[in-house]
Amino acid sequence: MGYELRDHTADVGVEAAGATLSAAFAATADGMAAAMLDEDEIPATGERFDIEIRAENREALLFDYLDELIYQRDVREVLPVDNDVTIGGDGNGKWELTGSARGVPLAGLGAREIKAVTYSEMAIEETDDGWRAYVVFDV
Repeated sequence: MGYELRDHTADVGVEAAGATLSAAFAATADGMAAAMLDEDEIPATGERFDIEIRAENREALLFDYLDELIYQRDVREVLPVDNDVTIGGDGNGKWELTGSARGVPLAGLGAREIKAVTYSEMAIEETDDGWRAYVVFDV
């Protein structure tokens, strides 16, 4: 499945889909990386790092996950790509995400800055083909 970047007034939107909720979250994160740097320009370098997130609902889980990737970008000075996610929990206030990303060093890439993930227009829904997510990023 994958993602598509969407034009949004002064921001950028990412619409992603996956056969599972985990795949849709990972595709959303890959879309965020693509919004920062064209896919054709992403080097094959970088070490993987792990991520763990807990939240009360799916929307908060997606927000916190993407926010953590932005934080890791800033702290590690890497572009998080090739995202891999597993989502678990009982859905009653105990959502959990474990995953990893490959951190491509930002030095010399000229990547566009994404300031923050927003709840504006955020959508996560089950479809006939799996799951769809839509997120707007402040640039």
